Amino acid sequence: MKQLYPLDSQEWNQLLLQFPEAHILQTWQWAEAKKQNGWQPLCFAWGDRAEEPEALALILERQIRFPGTRLSVLYCPKGPVFSHKSDNSKIITRVIRELEDYARKTEAIFLKIDPDVMLGTGIPDTEEEEPNPFGIAFQKGLQKRGWQFSQDQIQFRNTVLIDLRQDEEALLAAMKQKTRYNIRLAAKKGVRVRQGSIDELPMLYTMYAETAVRDDFVIRHEEYYLNTWRGFMEADMAKILIAEVESEPIAALILFHFNGVARYMFGMSTERYRELMPNHLLQWEAMRLSKALGCRTYDMWGAPDVFDESDSMWGVFRFKQGFNGSTTRYLGAWDFTTRPLLYFTYTRLLPKILNIMRRRGKADNRKQVGMD
Repeated sequence: MKQLYPLDSQEWNQLLLQFPEAHILQTWQWAEAKKQNGWQPLCFAWGDRAEEPEALALILERQIRFPGTRLSVLYCPKGPVFSHKSDNSKIITRVIRELEDYARKTEAIFLKIDPDVMLGTGIPDTEEEEPNPFGIAFQKGLQKRGWQFSQDQIQFRNTVLIDLRQDEEALLAAMKQKTRYNIRLAAKKGVRVRQGSIDELPMLYTMYAETAVRDDFVIRHEEYYLNTWRGFMEADMAKILIAEVESEPIAALILFHFNGVARYMFGMSTERYRELMPNHLLQWEAMRLSKALGCRTYDMWGAPDVFDESDSMWGVFRFKQGFNGSTTRYLGAWDFTTRPLLYFTYTRLLPKILNIMRRRGKADNRKQVGMD
């Protein structure tokens, strides 16, 4: 386990690009975004040759204050990432063991990893379910080593993926009839989609805050999003798409792309002209743009944890299903700790703290859009 320091964004990202499954949340741009919230990046590599590593891990470290002492937590978003050039089982075992050693050495409350390892495709307990033996073995290996499935899942565990390695006619033909109809309806009724520019980011944040209030979720402060979105755009890793009616912006999304995968990570809309189905056309144009950028996959970013109407994401999932993607289930986040008492205390306190922050965040969002 070799710590790589100092590195710049280009050096680290070039190393990541050697790994076909390296996720955008392992990039230097994501680390820079997280610095705004007190996280500091640590870069690690495994392998005999620095220029051709067998595994990489961008780990974020955050100092927290407990009465009378300062402690830390460690988080590896969508990592570690592993090479397919060697025996996977050997390098995975080595990486996990050395990450455990690092957590002990630093006396962190816990180390959270969230490898982008697929457990299977399809909705569980249906004919389309197809398990991934590698992912299941990976999960069992963590359990045997004492890792715990995290109560705090930072990222979506499940998502919907669209295979872009087909022409546009095939993509459209595979969609549900109602989805195709809504895409064409939006275009027929005067919805137009264009690429946006960096100077439009404040307008997008205002629309995002309105969306958060309407759909009852919490977002961070404006500066965080503007800096994050700008950073990825300046690195040519993000594009803006804006849907308009008679030059009035009514919906938008920010398309992130890295390593052959485009991701719909942020979407926003107003109440106006929703009957014209702008979000259907936006998604279609995002897929077309993703293909033009050379991406092989379009990640619709998020699916339910529980695949029924009890899950808060069920309605969004039904919308995404119309585009006929593959429902894909991942390993999720797992925690390792050698300080079980502190870990127990932290994991019991965190939900209470987050609930307080959510209430304050929702109140702030309502003020921003003039609802209070």
